[in-house]
Amino acid sequence: MTEAAAEAAGRDGRDTEAVSRFVESFAAQLVEAGMQRMAARVFAALLASDEGSLTSAELGEQLRISPAAVSGAVRYLAQTHMVSREREPGSRRERYRVHGDQWYEALTNREAVIKRWEGALREGVVSLGADSPAGRRMAETLAFFEFIEGEIAAMMERWRVHRDERFGPEPGK
Repeated sequence: MTEAAAEAAGRDGRDTEAVSRFVESFAAQLVEAGMQRMAARVFAALLASDEGSLTSAELGEQLRISPAAVSGAVRYLAQTHMVSREREPGSRRERYRVHGDQWYEALTNREAVIKRWEGALREGVVSLGADSPAGRRMAETLAFFEFIEGEIAAMMERWRVHRDERFGPEPGK
């Protein structure tokens, strides 16, 4: 390995520049889909780490961001159930972890939001009158979310079966 190649390789033997390019590229895709920029970068960095977990200091160093930026990003990601916080054994430091089922968790969490929207839309239909143009529009929107809710539940069950066939059952489940 040349000196330049050795320098480009991190502790784990990876090309740190290639990893950085992936993190920034995937984060840009997440931002385009609506995720906050710092949260997207932190999530992509966690996803790209072998252990799936990093400390605030490690994230700050890798992404060249402040501890406050890491904290805000992790807060958002934890609220959306895309990462979890864990204490390092025997330490006060926290590690932030991304799990293999983070997409499942994030999507499943959206079901609660959809349920709340359905409740609000039902009230809207009653308030506006089911026969009014606005009431019909609300009723159609409500029907859409009810449909989506059923499809998500069925799709997630198919995903669990597919995941288990492809990767084996999740440990502890």
